[in-house]
Amino acid sequence: MIPYAFSALTMSAVGEAANEMIAEIQRQFNLMKTQGAKPDSNECVKISTQASLRKMILPGLLVIIVPIIVGLLFGVDFLAGYLAGNIVSGIQIAFSASNTGGAWDNAKKYVEAGLLTYDPTGNDKDENKIVARKGTSVHAAAVCGDTVGDPLKDTSGPA
Repeated sequence: MIPYAFSALTMSAVGEAANEMIAEIQRQFNLMKTQGAKPDSNECVKISTQASLRKMILPGLLVIIVPIIVGLLFGVDFLAGYLAGNIVSGIQIAFSASNTGGAWDNAKKYVEAGLLTYDPTGNDKDENKIVARKGTSVHAAAVCGDTVGDPLKDTSGPA
């Protein structure tokens, strides 16, 4: 269960850090509109750095403290099984997250390149096929998938 909890915590951390960044960007846009202020990229870098470090404390503690507690409470043999199970589960999650995230990222690129054709009537006839492009509902769905896929392949997969 620990690899799944760790993965969930890292994905949550990415979302929370992104929300902090969005709030800062909105604040800066408001200042630019009302006071003619210049954008401050240093503040965004600061938020990214602080949020990424702060939000990774709990996942870090999880993978350090839980094995110690398990070893102390249940012994060395139990700890060995616990660690082996976590390694196997973690590898499966890493492969799945990396491949799924990459697939969603590439699906968006495929749509944006104009390579996806589909039949909106569902009959799969060549004369009814149209090309999915930017601005279509298909592209919006691909962007949504990419929004989830990027943290999967960049955060949960490698972690």
